[in-house]
Amino acid sequence: MSDQTPETQAGESRRSATEWAGVPRPLRVIGIVVSVIALKVVTIGTRICRAVDDYIFGGKKALYGTAVLRILFGLTGLGLLLSNLGTSRYSFGSGAAWNGEIAEPVSDFPKIWIFSTFHSIMQNDVLFGIYYGVLILLAVLFILGWRFRIVLPIYFVLWVGFIESNDMLGDQGDNMYRIVLILMFFTDAAARWSLDARRRATHEWVTPGGTWNQIGSALHNLALVALAAQVIFVYTSGAMFKSGGAPWREGWAVYSPLQTTRFGNWPALSDVLTAWGPMVALFTLGSIFIQAGFPFMLLHRFTRVIALFGILSFHIGIAVLMGLPWFSLAMIAIDAIFIRDRTWERMKDGLRAAWSRSRNGPDAVLVP
Repeated sequence: MSDQTPETQAGESRRSATEWAGVPRPLRVIGIVVSVIALKVVTIGTRICRAVDDYIFGGKKALYGTAVLRILFGLTGLGLLLSNLGTSRYSFGSGAAWNGEIAEPVSDFPKIWIFSTFHSIMQNDVLFGIYYGVLILLAVLFILGWRFRIVLPIYFVLWVGFIESNDMLGDQGDNMYRIVLILMFFTDAAARWSLDARRRATHEWVTPGGTWNQIGSALHNLALVALAAQVIFVYTSGAMFKSGGAPWREGWAVYSPLQTTRFGNWPALSDVLTAWGPMVALFTLGSIFIQAGFPFMLLHRFTRVIALFGILSFHIGIAVLMGLPWFSLAMIAIDAIFIRDRTWERMKDGLRAAWSRSRNGPDAVLVP
């Protein structure tokens, strides 16, 4: 409560008006404009700070998205291991002596002791087979989310050692896989659709709202930001690189790889898709536009749906037409974090309802 009387306040108002009377009108207008702008900046800055604080500390975000990331990433590793099982010794074991990497590895990773396991046993077929089998088992446990905090670092170390034991067979997809595995150390990727989640349902390990819970939320949400930034960098840099080449600008770049023996895995299908010029131009220019516009299209729900469907089609096309399924599956897995939890929950409830109807008839009622 102010101690000033109405007469005192009126006197101060008159003095203030008298002081402003000597200030030129243009300066007064500038002062008012500057004050309004400063107030707006402070207000907007305050809202941004509150939004950032709420995002980081207001609970873990995209738990279903990170669970899908875990499952699809595990399937990527498992698929790569199983598809190379028949030629594993020739590609990564004793039969790979032809490339000289047993004597002197090209990659720096096998020279680091923690990642040197596979390189050190490459010439021993028995040990190589055992470690290969262990890596397959870890990939399965990774998918199931069993003791994920323990399985993840072991899987990461063995995976990097395995994939880097033959640098000639690697590609940029391996780099992306490794980066995302590192970021997953800070996420709660086993909070949904996992054996760990089932165990947590009966044993609460962390007190909700406690300090450790807030720290875990901050690390999880910041890792999501890093994951989003990483995939956005990949898409935008890819679009910029493509737009600098004449084949992409002129709309025929997709034609060339689909007509090669290395990437044209389905010659008949490739011929059908590249027989019509406008279709080739649509695929070529569309890939640039969807990659370049991806980060901006995420800002609104309607455009985000278009972006996610577009990028999903893009990766499915790469997987089927160019024979790069594991790279595409890994990128699709990362894109899952952009789908809201409520959307995943609706899909889950819809699948449960469909499953219940298929088992009990069309009139079955799904009991929650």
